Amino acid sequence: MPNEKFRNKKSLHEVDGISQPNHVNQNSIKNIQNFRKKALNINLLIENLLQGDIPSLSKAITLIESTNIQHQQQANTIIQACLPYANKSIRIGITGIPGVGKSTFIETFGTFLTKKGKKVAVLAVDPSSSISKGSILGDKTRMEDLVKNKNAFIRPSASGESLGGVSRKTRESIILCEAAGFDTILIETVGVGQSETAVHSMTDFFLLLNLAGAGDELQGIKRGIMEMADGVVINKADGDNLKRAQTAKLDINRALHLFPLKESKWQPKVLLASAFYNEGIEDIWQLIENYFSLVKENNFFETNRNNQNIYWLKETINEQLLLNFYENTQIVNQLHTFQKKVQNNEISPFTAANELLNLYNTINKST
Repeated sequence: MPNEKFRNKKSLHEVDGISQPNHVNQNSIKNIQNFRKKALNINLLIENLLQGDIPSLSKAITLIESTNIQHQQQANTIIQACLPYANKSIRIGITGIPGVGKSTFIETFGTFLTKKGKKVAVLAVDPSSSISKGSILGDKTRMEDLVKNKNAFIRPSASGESLGGVSRKTRESIILCEAAGFDTILIETVGVGQSETAVHSMTDFFLLLNLAGAGDELQGIKRGIMEMADGVVINKADGDNLKRAQTAKLDINRALHLFPLKESKWQPKVLLASAFYNEGIEDIWQLIENYFSLVKENNFFETNRNNQNIYWLKETINEQLLLNFYENTQIVNQLHTFQKKVQNNEISPFTAANELLNLYNTINKST
């Protein structure tokens, strides 16, 4: 016979939960409010950032990445204050096909640099979903040792809709990292995609990671990316893959010599490395040092930095114009109408675009 106590009980039944507190701790609310006020004290934030305070640097980058108008104004104030303390680092862009081992390489390379007394900031850009717009931002979990290094700072950011896999605000984040005292900036892109122009236009040295044994080594590399590369590293050159990596090195070396000499007068080199086994890293750093010795001696370093500033001036103007166009209420209303006309073949996309641009110009003249 079942116990009388459980005779009328069902297998699934609701039990009383934990009783909720009668009131919220008012001291906790005050502490949170005080924290927020302190966090938004821009002058204090700038002061702490310039002293190398990592939480302040993270907060400043968050403001830069925000689309909130108030945050953008605060971000502009921070950037302006940091400019006199920036431009004192070397900026290295790192790209390569997915699976080439970028995160492992950056962790090994970054650790190597910190042992040499460098302060390393890693701006790792994670791909954003074209559907959900979300991003995993998992680089900190993949760089377990470097993230704990007191002389390193890792900031994963979502690529958003930026071409080439570089966050829209990566350029400004570089300035903040430099102002915070980081002398070596590593910028990781999401991989070889539509264009790597963005990362190339904000770095001093462009490093392309490649992988041997994954098919025709030259087939998967776009000519434009090869032309931009200042150095090529065949990663995972170890074990049974070493012979294939040596063959790939010869093939890519031949391809690089077919390109015209760069404006920097630097001839790109191809090296072998195994980031997992920490092999070849010293040679890569020596290659980068040789590059900087050359470009600083022939003044290309400064010329390139100046050209990059002009490029980002124009890019920012283009971005702001695009934002203003699509945020205009009249344009948004008319855009829906013209989209229907284009879909119904009542008007060509080009004519519709001209009509909308003419409307935008008229609106601007009247305001």
